[in-house]
Amino acid sequence: MSSPPPPVVEFPYLLPAQRELMVEVLSIVETGLGPQLLPSTVPSDVLSFQNPSGSAHGAIDIRHGGRDSTVDFVLESWLHCQIPTGALNIATLLVFLNSSTDAPHLLMDFIQGSPTSLVLLLDLIPRKDVALHPDYLDEFYHQTDLDKKRQVLSKLPQVQPYMPSSIYARSLLSPTAIVVNINCGDGNEQTLLEEIIRGKLNLICKEIVQIWLSLCVKTRLSSEVDQDILVKRDSLIKSKVIEIDLEANLPRMFTPEVASRIIREIKEAYKV
Repeated sequence: MSSPPPPVVEFPYLLPAQRELMVEVLSIVETGLGPQLLPSTVPSDVLSFQNPSGSAHGAIDIRHGGRDSTVDFVLESWLHCQIPTGALNIATLLVFLNSSTDAPHLLMDFIQGSPTSLVLLLDLIPRKDVALHPDYLDEFYHQTDLDKKRQVLSKLPQVQPYMPSSIYARSLLSPTAIVVNINCGDGNEQTLLEEIIRGKLNLICKEIVQIWLSLCVKTRLSSEVDQDILVKRDSLIKSKVIEIDLEANLPRMFTPEVASRIIREIKEAYKV
């Protein structure tokens, strides 16, 4: 008998349209990477967790790439926390590549603090300074027409630019990153938000993920110097993300004990 799917794919607190999109994207990534991914070894108390009061729940799964894969790891997660204004829901897909390629990483992050609004961060995270490497900018961001997809979404009247609070996080994003707040108003506009998710947002997210799969999961590097630079850059990014995001927020949401268990597993996966 096949094992049951991990709790992370349930996304129980997302809007139906958002849940469908996350499940579809995860399926596209898993199918595209195929045999490159090793089975998950995440322990059960990290696969699914909550705080003692039951006001915060979460699930995380991490799979590593095999020996000959360009994939470092695939992280899938969702977090749900009751807050004074309602509920905070975060759903994340993060795919880090290893030093056998300099192709971009993939990030898709949904943050929802209201039934009628949704923040989306979707990007192919560059691993080179695009100002110093215009050929890299051209290959991954210009020829792929990623900015046209960003522009299509930005033309919707409900879509506004979003500014992440972390300056460091903003510095990691590409010039074509989709970083927006889809705000459908303060009234009963959840139906409109779901229509946007099922329409243009669904199409754009899946197109960008397919672009990443077709271009980025390839071995490209031969220079040991380039590989050393990539390893140092990626390691620093992973360490800083843990510091400014996970270590700063998870203890408040889930208690220090639960947070330390989650962060320990993520550090092991990140090799930091």
